[in-house]
Amino acid sequence: MPTIHRTIVRPLITEKSSTAFQDRGEYTFEVHPDATKPQIRAAIEQLFGVTVTGVWTANQRGKDKRVGQSIGRKNHWKKAIVTLGEGDTIPIFEG
Repeated sequence: MPTIHRTIVRPLITEKSSTAFQDRGEYTFEVHPDATKPQIRAAIEQLFGVTVTGVWTANQRGKDKRVGQSIGRKNHWKKAIVTLGEGDTIPIFEG
């Protein structure tokens, strides 16, 4: 079971996640692969001091990478899409 500071790996800021934030107020994070929805909810609430109303998770498969004749694979990872209560924001996404 990951600790609170290891549950949230990093925020994902891409075109798709920025559009989701602007349209629906959804925040996207890369999370520990073993993290559950209640652990993610607790970590976000404790780290950022906000109220989480919804958590959706998805497991992402690692992509195959080739360098010359060598073939490798990036690690599998997990992402979480989080919605917050009315009036709550996370300042790292605004800018």
